[in-house]
Amino acid sequence: MAEQTRDRNDSRLTERGRATRERILRAAADMMYVRGVSATTLDEVRAASGTSKSQLYRHYPDKDALVRDVVALQATELLKRQQQLLQRLNSLRGLERWRDVLVEHNALRNGAYGCPLGSLAGELADQDEEARDAVARHFGTWEGLLVAGLERMKDSGVLRVDADAEELATGLMAALQGGYLLAQTVRDVKPMRIALDMAIGHVKAYAAPTEGASPTEDPSAR
Repeated sequence: MAEQTRDRNDSRLTERGRATRERILRAAADMMYVRGVSATTLDEVRAASGTSKSQLYRHYPDKDALVRDVVALQATELLKRQQQLLQRLNSLRGLERWRDVLVEHNALRNGAYGCPLGSLAGELADQDEEARDAVARHFGTWEGLLVAGLERMKDSGVLRVDADAEELATGLMAALQGGYLLAQTVRDVKPMRIALDMAIGHVKAYAAPTEGASPTEDPSAR
């Protein structure tokens, strides 16, 4: 309902108004990602976005409204990237490539700041029920992309039919988010890679044997 209301409000804005709102939102998203939600004030967002108080409060009468739009923005951009990475996932090697992209991207900032969505979840889950529910839905969409890829792997015979795609996807997401947190704490992506390697190793335990392969042959090379 809140997202529908924002859509209607956006449709009433002039091009200049939309540009101002976008500038405010981008500045808030950047600051909340680096500094955290609680440490970011509306006055700081106003200064960073180069807007007046009247402009800021016209678009965002309170911080809660701004935070919810930041959640929506971060989720939209993150899920777009994940959709590109996971929409054709159908092999164990593809799962490893997904891991590599995430780890390498996080290494660019030495593991700092964590996951754009996960960091918001950590701050908001016990403070804002509407924001918590939105973040949970976005995580569900992200996990669903993994489930779909794992199901394709089952359908094509890469994974055994007894592999539970939903449980495996939850394990991958938990490893990813835990890895982000550890990397953020030590400023090193090594724990993130280890966590994801272990989760992917569990997926590989359900790899279907290759026809004609010896019992000692590793099917995960596919």
